[in-house]
Amino acid sequence: MKTPLPARLLATMAAGTAALLTACSPAADAPTTEETEETPMAAPDLIARAQTLDAPTVEQRPVEITQHGETRVDEFAWLRDDNWQQVMREPEVLEADIRTMLEAENAYVADAMAPLRGLQSRIYDEMRGRIKEDDSSPPSRDGAFFYYVRYREGGQYPVYVRRPADDNGEISGEEQIILDGDAEAAGVEYYDLGAVSQSPDHRYLAYAVDTAGSEFYTIRIRDMATGEDVASLTDEGYGSLVWGNDSQTIYWVWRDENNRPRRVYRQAFDSDEAELIYEEADPGFFLGLGKTDGDRWIVLSANDHTTSEWRLFDANDPAAEALLVSEREDGVEYSLTEAGGAIYVRTNLDGAVDFKVMTAPLDDPRRENWTDFLDYRSGVLVNGLSGYENWLVRMERSNALPRLVVRDLRTDEEHEIAFDEEAYALGLGGSYEYATDVIRFSYESPSTPEETFDYNMASRERTLIKRQEIPSGHDASDYIVRRLMAPARDGTEVPVTLLYHVDTPIDGTAPVLHYGYGSYGITIPATFSVSRLSLVDRGMIYAIVHMRGGMAMGYEWYLDGKLDRKMNTFTDYVDAGRFLIDEGYTSEGQLVAMGGSAGGLLVGAAMNIDPSLFSGVIAAVPFVDVVNTISDPSLPLTPPEWNEWGNPIEDADAYRYMMSYSPYDNVTEQAYPHLFATAGLTDPRVTYWEPAKWVARLRDRRTDDGLTLFRTNMGAGHGGASGRFDALEERAEEWAFALMAAGLADEEAVEAGEATEAAEG
Repeated sequence: MKTPLPARLLATMAAGTAALLTACSPAADAPTTEETEETPMAAPDLIARAQTLDAPTVEQRPVEITQHGETRVDEFAWLRDDNWQQVMREPEVLEADIRTMLEAENAYVADAMAPLRGLQSRIYDEMRGRIKEDDSSPPSRDGAFFYYVRYREGGQYPVYVRRPADDNGEISGEEQIILDGDAEAAGVEYYDLGAVSQSPDHRYLAYAVDTAGSEFYTIRIRDMATGEDVASLTDEGYGSLVWGNDSQTIYWVWRDENNRPRRVYRQAFDSDEAELIYEEADPGFFLGLGKTDGDRWIVLSANDHTTSEWRLFDANDPAAEALLVSEREDGVEYSLTEAGGAIYVRTNLDGAVDFKVMTAPLDDPRRENWTDFLDYRSGVLVNGLSGYENWLVRMERSNALPRLVVRDLRTDEEHEIAFDEEAYALGLGGSYEYATDVIRFSYESPSTPEETFDYNMASRERTLIKRQEIPSGHDASDYIVRRLMAPARDGTEVPVTLLYHVDTPIDGTAPVLHYGYGSYGITIPATFSVSRLSLVDRGMIYAIVHMRGGMAMGYEWYLDGKLDRKMNTFTDYVDAGRFLIDEGYTSEGQLVAMGGSAGGLLVGAAMNIDPSLFSGVIAAVPFVDVVNTISDPSLPLTPPEWNEWGNPIEDADAYRYMMSYSPYDNVTEQAYPHLFATAGLTDPRVTYWEPAKWVARLRDRRTDDGLTLFRTNMGAGHGGASGRFDALEERAEEWAFALMAAGLADEEAVEAGEATEAAEG
């Protein structure tokens, strides 16, 4: 299925702060300078210094909550602003006492991290030095033009451009800027582009922009000939939009007051009248828009994680009625791809847990017309399909590794595109061209920067068209990538991807950054990262745990880590850490856990289960107040989440199971690792008060003097800072914390601080 060109390419993450130098005097019985060389300055104990600071004390205002005959007390419920919907769009209306608390936490983080300012700056410079600042994506042809995205030197945001195609299909003529992200973002604190899509006749550009981080998007239409915006359709968009084939009609999704995509409108952009063509009655279903690869159908999808329902609109008819493909049936998922004059259906129908492929007529792909095309194969997950005039391409995953399979629809002959590394990631780039023999895919691994290839499906020739450039230099042979299988406590083997420097000793002394996610079936790919190297080059091992709850080992892997089997996700993660200790990679208390969003739930649960495993925890926008959130149907994501976690409102067993692992509800009086948690004030996915409450309770109950740090980005949402370099600053702050928690920061902090102080005069 075609979707508009993604806006946030080359996105990275990060942060920054200040340096304090300390020295210690020699012991009384130490040799004098006459007897030996001058005693060197000793590195400070950064954690000990931070522990002397006064952390904020958050007022407790206990509220009793009773569910299923059980009462719990939430002493920090007041941190949830009753007017949160307005806060998402107008952050300045946040209640004064809540703002005071968040700002006090931010000031405390700045004080605690002050000695790391020089180190953070150094890490930031390293990461930025690995980014080609004036980079661009390979041009992709769409009819009379080649479209691509580039960045300028020092630019924070993408610049969308095009150049004409000549009669031979080659690039010719001058570049035209059609949307300048840097110029558009000038003067605003946050800027994010949703869909960016050219009209079929190449005259207009439709784009969606969010300037608050709340994910309410304004949808605008620009005349590319003049560079002027000619229409603004809504400021309550979901960020997705699709052009009809007449280049006048726009399909777009509307968000309701609870930040859910509830309606789809169709509108001639030169008209003020928008036609409501669909409204979703079930708050648990989210809506999406797309277009089939051959441009035959506009696609309107509704889904709730486990159930799909698709409607099609004739892309050539601006007044088309909806064609319902198959009514929603609990637990049945399907998606459609146009290829070779037919529709191909990826579905789990008839018990095809890892999905199979069926086919249907292009003009009438309703379910009664589906016939089997590719049988279900247990353990081989069909991730997605891409269609062309004569070809169908499948992305599959088997044994935790992706692969591409190409099928000639004229002969039914198939072949696989092969790769050699122990762990790697693939990306299949969408093509504007349908009548082509060439696809574009990307390949990378934790040690290999991204390579983009054009692949001729007929000749099977692979042409490298772009290799990610690392301006500061990179030698893949300096790094080792391993794929291990860690035994979980129930005997299940869990894949773990490792990246470490060739000079890192594997003798139990190396600290580990232990990363995981493990929800919604999302598989964390084994990609290359310019930021990870700043840890790995300092002697840390970077581990990605592919635990149950994702789909690394197929759809059953996902089912084994959700609902009443969710605890597998957390124990897999902990057991993988214990396995790394047993195998001599690290030792107890030498792991720094890291996860974001639902990955924040993972690390929050893990530090309750096995706190002695970790020296530190980084929880980015963490989903930690599980029971309260999933019991509140007014929140944006709650109704769709009941299929993932269970419904604690109606199901007592689900409530009690969630209470058994919810990080907020399981904070006890025990010693905990050092913690650094983050939030975004306008985040509609994990609201700011979840980590705020968690941190307050953790600081109150922990029995040790470990650090409990909490930073809120007061001008951003779920993804943090929007500019690519601003995002790097946030990641640099996280890495500085990780190095401090791992005991690797002290000496370099002094050196880097001195260098920064000297540079600043």
